[in-house]
Amino acid sequence: MTEKQKELMLGNKAVARGLYEAGVCFISSYPGTPSTEITEEAAKYDEIYCEWAPNEKVAMEAAFGASLAGRRAFCAQKHVGLNVAADPLYTMSYTGVNAGFVIAVADDAGMHSSQNEQDSRHHAIAAKVPMIEPSDSREALEYTRLAYELSERFDTPVLLKMCTRVAHSQSIVETGTRTVPDKPYEKNIPKYVMMPGNAIRRHPIVEERTRALIEYAETSPLNRVEMGGTELGIITSSTSYQYVKEVFGDRVSVLKLGLVHPLPVRLIREFASRVKKLCVVEELDPIIENHVRGLGLTVSGKDLLPVCGEFSQNLIARAFGRTCDVPYSLGESIPGRPPVMCAGCPHRGLFYTLKRNNCTVLGDIGCYTLGAVAPLSSIEMTLCMGASIGALHGFNKVRGAESEGKTVAVIGDSTFMHSGMTGLANVAYNQSNSTVIILDNSITGMTGHQQNPTTGYNIKGDPAGKIDLEALCRAMGFECVRVVDPYDLAQCDTVLKEELSIAAPSVIISRRPCALLKYVRHKAPLRVSSDRCVGCKSCMRIGCPAISIKAGKAHVDNTLCVGCGVCSQLCRFGAFESTGKEA
Repeated sequence: MTEKQKELMLGNKAVARGLYEAGVCFISSYPGTPSTEITEEAAKYDEIYCEWAPNEKVAMEAAFGASLAGRRAFCAQKHVGLNVAADPLYTMSYTGVNAGFVIAVADDAGMHSSQNEQDSRHHAIAAKVPMIEPSDSREALEYTRLAYELSERFDTPVLLKMCTRVAHSQSIVETGTRTVPDKPYEKNIPKYVMMPGNAIRRHPIVEERTRALIEYAETSPLNRVEMGGTELGIITSSTSYQYVKEVFGDRVSVLKLGLVHPLPVRLIREFASRVKKLCVVEELDPIIENHVRGLGLTVSGKDLLPVCGEFSQNLIARAFGRTCDVPYSLGESIPGRPPVMCAGCPHRGLFYTLKRNNCTVLGDIGCYTLGAVAPLSSIEMTLCMGASIGALHGFNKVRGAESEGKTVAVIGDSTFMHSGMTGLANVAYNQSNSTVIILDNSITGMTGHQQNPTTGYNIKGDPAGKIDLEALCRAMGFECVRVVDPYDLAQCDTVLKEELSIAAPSVIISRRPCALLKYVRHKAPLRVSSDRCVGCKSCMRIGCPAISIKAGKAHVDNTLCVGCGVCSQLCRFGAFESTGKEA
């Protein structure tokens, strides 16, 4: 693509296009909704090296290395991923960069796919690095390009803040051409070696950079005033800006902020002087509002709008006593549809076994967290990536024999590679009688089937290094490492009982590929013999969405069933039989 063209793009795809045009050469990320598609789309450009890293910290450190070497670099993660990468981020603020370095962080207001509702602007403030925030796909592309100019101009990593709505909505963008800057690497120990004697000299440089960025914010094209009616002036950013414009149009004046840290001073005061009443509309925490109030201005915000949840046009309209010109609801209620593991999910049989054995299950982050949902209702704790193993160790250390024979941790293969290994090392080193179950479904499932270090393939699907989980666990000090097929309930039950009965740390690997993987061949779907089915509903205990009760008998939806056979192992009457036709 050499000439400018207009195209309808998702926000994440627009960021990827911006990376291409900015001349980015290296991308390392860890998948996390709603940021995942940025790296997937960027991988389609042969000019950019892209990879999935084991976790966000490793991704950020790898990208920093590429920047240090003189090539523009990038990494992406969701908001909780930035917590994992905070360690290198905060020190990179001191070292600065060589070639431009941009870090995308995608917040998830409303917690559509997250365990908390975190405002990543706090990281920008604490790390003292600039953060820019687009409000649509066009700005996502333009701001990404501009972020590299800011990074190199101010010698700093730059945070690009996305959110679910901007990442996953579409708008028109205008594409441009690719330019690849090349900066030489120069040895500079005082700048890049952050031992205390050097770091203490870098801190004043960070503070001076912040003052320069505040001055830049006063006239930056990222921040703009749109004057309309002067009865009310609204300061806003991101998707909140879009909602404000849809609700109010030109009836109010708007200060639209694209550089959300550091925030301007004179620009805000001047805007406030031109309107009678001032209000801030921002999702989650009152960061802009507190800044405005700190300038001595009278402002409203969270007294009208919630600090929790995702905003909408209707929410903002109601807060200001208005009605939306465009309806944004269906006008009728939609039946609830609780989340459920897919038909044929390899985790279902294992969770059924854990429940049957009355195990206390400490869970982790992944689609297997659905093991907490009825009717399996197995998982009793989920905190963050990798926490299941560390928590199990502490739980068993204080409860001792009371818990050791019935408490387990479950963690997916990708999550184990992300941050489970150190927890497992702690179990081996400090010797708790803990049984860890690695749910190996041969993919990173929850974010849409990305490869990881256990699959043997890279982001493009080419052969890559493959970590042997059994060998790794044994190398970490575990003599008891067992592999089970979660479709085989008898095997799962036997191995679980045996491992819980021994007085030593142990690992069980539950191995079966995700049922949704395109290359997985399924058996013929099952059907129910109405003559043999007595309507006992034993098959319903596994919560498979392919099974329902009709006219008092079990019924299998053969468009969903993958023939895994777990249900047939629960039926004492042999009512399940194969259709003989492959799905």
